[in-house]
Amino acid sequence: MKAFSLQETALVSVLDGYDEIAIAVSGGVDSMVLAYIAHRYSCTKAVMLHAISPAVPQAATARVKRYAGSEGWNVTWLDAGEFEDPNYRANPVNRCYYCKSNLYDRIRGATSSQIASGTNTDDLGDFRPGLKAASERGVVHPYVEAGLGKADIYRLAEGYRLTDLAELPAQPCLASRVETGISIQPDDLAFIEMMEGRAASFAPVSTDIRCRTTLAGIVIEVGAEFPQPRREALAIDAAKLCAAYGRIFVGVRDYRRGSAFLR
Repeated sequence: MKAFSLQETALVSVLDGYDEIAIAVSGGVDSMVLAYIAHRYSCTKAVMLHAISPAVPQAATARVKRYAGSEGWNVTWLDAGEFEDPNYRANPVNRCYYCKSNLYDRIRGATSSQIASGTNTDDLGDFRPGLKAASERGVVHPYVEAGLGKADIYRLAEGYRLTDLAELPAQPCLASRVETGISIQPDDLAFIEMMEGRAASFAPVSTDIRCRTTLAGIVIEVGAEFPQPRREALAIDAAKLCAAYGRIFVGVRDYRRGSAFLR
């Protein structure tokens, strides 16, 4: 029988406090680890819900499908409907509020269970309008209740030998790459996903990569550990790809969290 760490014990205790829980699984490390632990080690009934959307990387959806198959998760696949919301498409600084409002409303329409997110304690200090949408809809955050932050979640992934999750960099939705005020369009998100996939082929494992759509044009951001020769090769490749798609390439720069937001 597995011996739980104090962090695992705290998290499972929080999960056990709910009769039924519906976890919004994005495909990122936070919600994936939460779903894994809830399904395997909590006595609560856990169901997973995943939104398939132009704003969700295809790799994230594939990851959820893979775990659903291997772990036997009960997954409901949703269209969050955010692209039907003009407030979301306008991409204001609080776009995430409209995104999460649509998501949680669709989840509530699919289940009566307590909705839970993968929000952790580190998220509480960020600018996250989606937390307001969650609060308005009674969404709970088990990691926060258990006092777990991002580093704790990665340690859990490593402890469970979930290597693919333990090596997964933070992956917010693709719309987060679009500068505030630029309308969110599915074809732009598809281009962003393609560019980040290409950039990843030049990158060390677990490096942060963002393709930003800005008013000036396309910017590729990479982690500080990204070697200069690879940056130069990436810049050449990205410039060619942007030209082929009729887009302006601005250049490669250091990754800056939240740099697409204008406040």
